[in-house]
Amino acid sequence: MRDGRRGLAPAPSTASSARSAGPSSAVDPPGWQIPHTFPFTLWNVLEPDATGFTGPGPVPGWSAVGFDLDLTLADTRAGISAVFAALAAETGVPIDTDAVVGRLGPPLETELAYWFPAAEVPAMADRYRAMYPELAVPVTALMPGAAAALQAVRDRGARVVVVSGKNQADTERTVRFLGLPVDEVVGGLFGAAKGTALRLHGVGAYVGDHTGDVDAARAAAATAVGVATGAFDADALTAYGADVVLPDLLAFPEWLLGAAGADEPAPTG
Repeated sequence: MRDGRRGLAPAPSTASSARSAGPSSAVDPPGWQIPHTFPFTLWNVLEPDATGFTGPGPVPGWSAVGFDLDLTLADTRAGISAVFAALAAETGVPIDTDAVVGRLGPPLETELAYWFPAAEVPAMADRYRAMYPELAVPVTALMPGAAAALQAVRDRGARVVVVSGKNQADTERTVRFLGLPVDEVVGGLFGAAKGTALRLHGVGAYVGDHTGDVDAARAAAATAVGVATGAFDADALTAYGADVVLPDLLAFPEWLLGAAGADEPAPTG
């Protein structure tokens, strides 16, 4: 089944026999939502001036560009697969890790609800997060073009803000491990809930691989830049309403240069 998504496997149609007792959520996971509170706990990687960015930005009116993390800047598929495999081994519940990494983006609890009854999801989430630093972070890699994309933003005098659905601690660990030169990191937000963080940091464009990232940009009145490196292909991101769709971050610096040039006033003489 494509549904506009590359390699997306359908959810299992029945609950694991090992978890047959109690309500099953394998067919259609419940709408798990991570509660978000404000103000955010922010990690200032480069310790910017407390007064904030005051430069012109890459495009007039932009003081920062925002990026999603998983499958936008960071290839976390191998690490996430490893943690889910370990969780399956511990619990005896078969988990299709290919299906898991085929739908990365929503909160962890949403994915866990495909495999475990609702009552067990919080405990499984705690166990997953306990294993993540040791099993997942060391095998995380940069997505193609990630380093150049961030450098392009910084070369234009703007700040880089990462806003991710991954929990705060693991978002910070991942950014540190990859050595990403970013100014702010905010974790634990998905979809339109990211909008408050994006507005807080003056983000003029938000780059991500998921339709939820388009929702995030819309919530912040920012330009929605899709990259077709995750579950959703270019056609799906375009149909969903992304303002710009790139094949990957390798194309980002050229697009940013063009966007800046398009908004610069014409010379007079």
